[in-house]
Amino acid sequence: MSDFLEIMFRPFVACMILVAIHSYLGLHVIAREVIFVDLALAQMAALGTTTSLLFGVARTSPAAQLFAIGAVILGAAIFAATRTKDHGRVPQEAIIGIVFVVASAAAILIANQVPNGGEAIREILEGTILWVTWPVIVKLAAAYVVLGAYFLVMRKRFELISFEPQAAEAKGWRMRWWDFWFYLGFGLVITFSVPIAGVPLVFSFLVVPAVTAFMFTSRPAPLTIIAWTTGAVASTGGLALSYWNDWPTGPVIVCTFGLVLLGAAVVKRLLARETAAA
Repeated sequence: MSDFLEIMFRPFVACMILVAIHSYLGLHVIAREVIFVDLALAQMAALGTTTSLLFGVARTSPAAQLFAIGAVILGAAIFAATRTKDHGRVPQEAIIGIVFVVASAAAILIANQVPNGGEAIREILEGTILWVTWPVIVKLAAAYVVLGAYFLVMRKRFELISFEPQAAEAKGWRMRWWDFWFYLGFGLVITFSVPIAGVPLVFSFLVVPAVTAFMFTSRPAPLTIIAWTTGAVASTGGLALSYWNDWPTGPVIVCTFGLVLLGAAVVKRLLARETAAA
């Protein structure tokens, strides 16, 4: 047990910090029906980090983080500018997909121009959550406290735009302007999480808890509680399975999220049957 705590306690703390903000933002992603926007922003952050290598910047340095933030700002501007009303002729998901594949291809091309570029791409995709250190955790927590305060201050405006866009439009709000500020904050969260968790795990933290929550309710407060609980349970279970079976931590947690979602679907079906029988 002591060995388990020594190895897994730091990843556990990191996971709980990630769950705290990602599961909430995932609710906005589902409500806005832009499911893959986090993947696209994550890939933009990865492109920024990879670009920094061309200038001799260490991948884990603050300067590399600035490159990633710059790329995320560009992504936020693109997604805000391409917001469509009633899906439009070209759905925004198409734009999101294009940004994702172009950023992925550009990152690969840039990685081929620098020493150990392939290794950098692999670490960005897989993350290093098992080896996360306390200084990195403290930095992550501090950044998320600031970003959490930002989303708390903007909560009512962002929630109305995400969950009731028609009401926001009726108020005469500049939707694309506020979309930019939402995607900017969202992208900054992604910028800090991708180097630690990797792209697939960040996607799982964002989407799976939110999908699970929407299975059972549409009210904001219960949605948040269910999403947080789902993320905490899946992360803890994945870390335990990774330790006891000596499996790669990130992929195991992603698979555990899938199992938790499947279990939630079964519970939802059983509850529906009981309701119908009653």
